[in-house]
Amino acid sequence: MESAVHSETRASPAHRDRTRCCPPTATTMPEVERKPKITASRKLLLKSLMLAKAKECWEQEHEEREAEKARYLAERIPTLQTRGLSLSALQDLCRDLHAKVEVVDEERYDIEAKCLHNTREIKDLKLKVLDLRGKFKRPPLRRVRVSADAMLRALLGSKHKVSMDLRANLKSVKKEDTEKERPVEVGDWRKNVEAMSGMEGRKKMFDAAKSPTSQ
Repeated sequence: MESAVHSETRASPAHRDRTRCCPPTATTMPEVERKPKITASRKLLLKSLMLAKAKECWEQEHEEREAEKARYLAERIPTLQTRGLSLSALQDLCRDLHAKVEVVDEERYDIEAKCLHNTREIKDLKLKVLDLRGKFKRPPLRRVRVSADAMLRALLGSKHKVSMDLRANLKSVKKEDTEKERPVEVGDWRKNVEAMSGMEGRKKMFDAAKSPTSQ
């Protein structure tokens, strides 16, 4: 019995070759759920660290700008020493300051003019780019009644010679003809019933039905 069981459990060589040639497919293999590489808490921690670093960089940049501004103003605008100056010296100092203010104002005006000129050029270039791309605002279209001849003439120009008037070949019908009533003969139905009754009436009906077929 044990030998029989062992012989049954042993796989045949053909079965072994089949398993070697045909490995287990994706359908037979159990599906394994892919776990995310980073957990949600880890993502939240990294996000908070990035925001803190960005805030720190922004504050440092703001402080550097303020320091540069203070340094520039200290160089351009020195502190005034008015102690021990006479009236004429103070007047000369005021004249020098007014002259410097006028020079700075002229420079400011020139810079503003250059900025306005640059902004206009930028707007013109943007409009040119939009025209090249075709992204312009379409005007509202109006409905216009145009005949087929006018449309073909506008498209083909002088080449258009064939008339496209579809009403030309229609038959003209007068209003009087449509309103005219045809006379209808109304006879006594009793005479018709009496004429069709009996053998003579049946013979007339047979002859009337036979006449169109013979023709």
